[in-house]
Amino acid sequence: MSEPVAIARPRNAASLVLVRRTRSGPQVLMGRRPRRSRFAPDVFVFPGGAVDPKDFEAQPLRPLDPACARRTGAAPRLAEALAAAALRETAEETGVHLPADHAALTLLARAITPTNSPIRFHARFFTAETDVADDDHADSHELTDLAFRSVEDCLALPIMDVTETMLGALSRSAGEARPFLWAYRNARPYKRVLD
Repeated sequence: MSEPVAIARPRNAASLVLVRRTRSGPQVLMGRRPRRSRFAPDVFVFPGGAVDPKDFEAQPLRPLDPACARRTGAAPRLAEALAAAALRETAEETGVHLPADHAALTLLARAITPTNSPIRFHARFFTAETDVADDDHADSHELTDLAFRSVEDCLALPIMDVTETMLGALSRSAGEARPFLWAYRNARPYKRVLD
């Protein structure tokens, strides 16, 4: 008789989808993860990562909009830490330092890694509008080939299914995308709109 397999508990994480409006349409900032990464190696992603204890100490200029905080599926204190993590990780991975104005963030989606993954996250994908120029960001040891690209160009890159879903939601929304949950049931992805 085989031993039951322990399922890894998802860690709270946050990503920031920076959207830059151009005459030819919206562009998003993405970079490639290192080939030797334990999680999502050699694919293009949005900047982001796990919540750090110091994210709970961040003092935002303005807190998250209450509806945005509720849609994160987290207690208010954790919701603010998620927003702080998205901004901190973006600064660390891209060199783009945005004001700690959580009210400027909107929730695009929540995503939970499949249960069969040895490394799991419950990630919140926030969006923010920016006018960052091409020379205002730089590669880091966590993200290379960093650039603002059109959604169509991003979809042609090596990406994970969750990233493809986020990009699809952005391309279908003329304005605000309806926040949704992206998770897995019986190893198959499903999507549910968040109230």
